[in-house]
Amino acid sequence: MAERSLRGMSIGAKSLESDENVDFAARQDYVYVCPDGHRIIIPFAQDADIPDEWECHCGKVAHREGKDSADAAEVTKQVRTHWDMLLERRTEGELKELLEKRLKMHHDGWFPDYE
Repeated sequence: MAERSLRGMSIGAKSLESDENVDFAARQDYVYVCPDGHRIIIPFAQDADIPDEWECHCGKVAHREGKDSADAAEVTKQVRTHWDMLLERRTEGELKELLEKRLKMHHDGWFPDYE
């Protein structure tokens, strides 16, 4: 009898509904930009009231981009150079001291000559 038992579907695994004959509301995407340069794209219904501000995932307030927004100035993220990242970890005095130490090690033969 076990061989002839019917196998069922697990509850909630699949939906039996389809998207046939369904009319979705008209939508429009709006772009929000936070001070850190993150861009957030949020779809809204066409007849919805669109907020001028949206909370970014970083926690800062993002402003709507476009001609409607007064704060739509181009937000550009400042490029950090290798030197900028190095100065975040050490002062220029420490770097000079480290350079002198490395040059002395090189002149004393700590580093092999590569030819």
